[in-house]
Amino acid sequence: MNDTATIEQPAVAAVDDGWEWAIVEIFGHRRHVGRSREEERFGAKMLRIDVPKLGPSKDDVTWSTHFYGGSSIFSYTLTDEKTVMRHAEHAYVPAIPFRDHGPDEDDEPHHDDDDFGEEDEN
Repeated sequence: MNDTATIEQPAVAAVDDGWEWAIVEIFGHRRHVGRSREEERFGAKMLRIDVPKLGPSKDDVTWSTHFYGGSSIFSYTLTDEKTVMRHAEHAYVPAIPFRDHGPDEDDEPHHDDDDFGEEDEN
């Protein structure tokens, strides 16, 4: 009898393509949350960060790409995909949103007749 044991192999790790989930601050003034990696552009090493933007459904994701030179980086913090996507869910909403109140009922400016055209009778 030939007894053979089945040996489970660990799952094959995905090929490391250089992407890292990160929070990047540029000059301390701009902040990007996304996936990043180092790329060579214009003969120099640069940081590439792709920032996700969610569409109508969570499966509809578009990426906005930004490139920065190494001397521009103020802070680089590693994070995870869940944190990046949670940040993408919070779309920017202005403090006072624009509201269209429709056309004015009265096109003529309002004038109070008591204040105009009368002189004091002293």
